[in-house]
Amino acid sequence: MSRLVVVSNRIAAMEGKKESAGGLAVGIMDSLKDAGGLWFGWNGNISEEELPLEHHQQDNISFAAFSLKQSEYDQYYLNFSNTVIWPAFHYRLDLVQYQREDYDGYCHVNEKLARRLKPLVKKDDILWIHDYHLLPFAAACRKLGMTNRIGFFLHIPFPTSEIFNALPPRKELLEMLCEYDLIGFQAETDRLAFIENLSLVTDVEELGEDQFSAYGKFVTVRVYPIGVEPDSIRELAEGRLPPKLAHLRDKLNGQLIISVDRLDYSKGLPERFQAYETLLENYPQHRGNIRYFQIAPTSRGDVQAYQDIRHELEMEAGRINGHFSTLEWTPLFYLNQHYERSLLMKIFRHCDVGLVTPLRDGMNLVAKEYVASQNPADPGVLILSRFAGAANELTSALLVNPYDRDGVASALDKALRMPQAERIERYKAMMDVITKNDIVHWRKSFLNDLKAVPHQLEPGRQPLKEGSLPKPA
Repeated sequence: MSRLVVVSNRIAAMEGKKESAGGLAVGIMDSLKDAGGLWFGWNGNISEEELPLEHHQQDNISFAAFSLKQSEYDQYYLNFSNTVIWPAFHYRLDLVQYQREDYDGYCHVNEKLARRLKPLVKKDDILWIHDYHLLPFAAACRKLGMTNRIGFFLHIPFPTSEIFNALPPRKELLEMLCEYDLIGFQAETDRLAFIENLSLVTDVEELGEDQFSAYGKFVTVRVYPIGVEPDSIRELAEGRLPPKLAHLRDKLNGQLIISVDRLDYSKGLPERFQAYETLLENYPQHRGNIRYFQIAPTSRGDVQAYQDIRHELEMEAGRINGHFSTLEWTPLFYLNQHYERSLLMKIFRHCDVGLVTPLRDGMNLVAKEYVASQNPADPGVLILSRFAGAANELTSALLVNPYDRDGVASALDKALRMPQAERIERYKAMMDVITKNDIVHWRKSFLNDLKAVPHQLEPGRQPLKEGSLPKPA
């Protein structure tokens, strides 16, 4: 039976604690447990020495973790991954800081990781590569002669040509992506954007549904919207509240609005604060009766753009509270700290509105987690950005344009006044989707397809040339 090898920038939750691990980490670990496998990724350490891989075994899962040199971390992770790919793929070209040496370092690290992984890989292993840090990884593996099936899943959006064309190495990135047998995206818009970009730089032949020939390679491109574990989330949400939190809940009067995001400019946090301010200005009946909790732990604090967004949010929170607070009431609580996932699910259950309004997001699992954590008999209301991948599935949420502060404020007012019967109806419709397209469905769909799609490097097949591919049966 083929073994699964997962490669990601970071290895999450080696200890395997589901209550602290995110949904993606749990989904990957479960897929590795099915047939045994290997998880290969960065351990988060910086070392100027070339240290041996850090190995760890848990049940039938092997973990192999590597460290990075400071220059590798700077060029591969901080600079190219997070000041070129991340902002560009989230439609923020104004924040892109491209330097050719960073791109070279990005490719160098991908090649180095492929070399370190190769001795661990067996001939019939299937490789599943994750996210934007590893766009060139399959190409690096092919250069080393690895003929394994290799699939790639992009967790963030893929930009349209107007954005992608601004990246100097766009042609090289697209050609390297075509070394994968299967590429998965969160949404159909992302899949179409990839095909559009590819067709602008080379000849593309459509060979069948979702199957294309480009650069002499054969690649399948499909959509796999990632899900959550609704049963696990419900169990966490129904658990007993810690005494301090239970006391706080009893002390707070009125309705509660919750948002949970990484501290990132793609999440639309300043726009969200301004929309909340507009709610208090335009709908004064809510003053004194609602509280908005924004949880936003620091992310990539050594990148200047993230330092700037933190400073901006602190200023905005202070300004809004200074304007509207009374001796008895504080309207906005901004918490720049991390909370365990198990606690967050309980907090979600006791909040009346989940406010999820990113400016651009591949999926946004917080939206699905908020819905799955609700009390079916008295659920809260989800307000969701149209520009999150989750909006394609959770159509019964209140969908908003995060750039429209008046529109978001109006949606907040509607959510706070929504009758119980309508809340239940919307909740049931969203839970039907969340249950059907859960994390198990996501991983099984991708891996089953990866095993079944035509493999461009089958034994005996020569490297393909443009136009030489047979039509699929």
